[in-house]
Amino acid sequence: MKLEHIAFARRVALVVSLCGALSGCMSSTPIWDKHMGEALNAVKQAQIIDPHAAEHAPSAQGVDGKSAASAMATYDKSFKEITPTPNAYVIGVGNGSGGQ
Repeated sequence: MKLEHIAFARRVALVVSLCGALSGCMSSTPIWDKHMGEALNAVKQAQIIDPHAAEHAPSAQGVDGKSAASAMATYDKSFKEITPTPNAYVIGVGNGSGGQ
């Protein structure tokens, strides 16, 4: 073998042995697993002001039938007739008249 090949083989052997030695220092994630989901639960609980609000303060107001039907029709129509969006590169740019 050439001297370059031997040097390369030694470097590879050194890297492999270092990786093997360092893998013994690496711990698994028992601490992370133990606390999994706590952040999500904390955020969800922070967003709930009063989870029993409907029980002790029921709403006396409602929506009449015509208003509810109109709202639903408008909602359905918004998905059927999609309005084209303007070009994103011209948002905030004038129409070229110079403000006159």
